[in-house]
Amino acid sequence: EVQLQAFGGGLVPPGGSLRLSCAASGFTFGNYAMSWFRQAPGKGPEFVSAIESGGDRFRYADSVKGRFTISRDNAKNALYLQMNSLKSDDTVVYYCATPVVDWWGQGTLVTVSS
Repeated sequence: EVQLQAFGGGLVPPGGSLRLSCAASGFTFGNYAMSWFRQAPGKGPEFVSAIESGGDRFRYADSVKGRFTISRDNAKNALYLQMNSLKSDDTVVYYCATPVVDWWGQGTLVTVSS
């Protein structure tokens, strides 16, 4: 079956960096655009970033432009999110997703705190 699992969250101080990974299986990963979403307590999912299937085009939410970088390795069925200059309001659960087919994985928690 389709599986999407995010990894790499943790505790990081303000201004620090983390790299999230998403392992995908159960579908032809290279045929699908992928996205990262996040969800803060008490709020709905927020779009973070997207990457087309071949990895050549990108989209970012205004809140993360210049700080986050999305990438993928289709040979590894993997999606990544490099997060730099982290802020306290980046403290949310991050999810990888295949939005065109509404496939969502288990999230990973990022906590930005000194």
